[in-house]
Amino acid sequence: MFQFDPSKHYPKLMDSPAIIRFQDCDPLKHLNNAKYFDYYFNAREDQIVHFYGMTSSDFYRRHHATWVIYNHNISYVRSAWVGEIVHIFSHIIYYDTDTIVTEFFMTDYEKKEIKNLLWTTSKYIDTQTGKRTPHHEEVLRFLEQVHDPVEGFPQITHRERIKQLKAWLLEQGASQASKQ
Repeated sequence: MFQFDPSKHYPKLMDSPAIIRFQDCDPLKHLNNAKYFDYYFNAREDQIVHFYGMTSSDFYRRHHATWVIYNHNISYVRSAWVGEIVHIFSHIIYYDTDTIVTEFFMTDYEKKEIKNLLWTTSKYIDTQTGKRTPHHEEVLRFLEQVHDPVEGFPQITHRERIKQLKAWLLEQGASQASKQ
């Protein structure tokens, strides 16, 4: 069972590899547009276990509340191909009293090209009433620690954010090259 530890370091941006599976692709061997959601949500679930040491049901059991998705904003930039190894990044870019926005993006294996960007907005719901409820104090402290704000959000457009991510990937590649 997850218990927030204010002295522990919780990463803000999480990253994990994934292989694009044949059964998830269209006849042109591109990842089917609807399957991006599966890859993102599976990666996020695995990342939460790996990086935070909890399962997605820990908050549910502890607080009798969970996040329910109510909005997606997705942009397809480059195709992900059957058999390709990609990297999936996720982080919470916004939160308030009862809402979180999780940003997901996919890159190629070398982390040089962005393939897709997704913003998912979720509301915190009391599982006994089925209604929105404010985040519990422990949850707010956790969100404060893992929150990774995006410059300009929520006014920034997807197009502008994709440009930011492309610049960030270039910067990351340059810093990796200088270390070698």
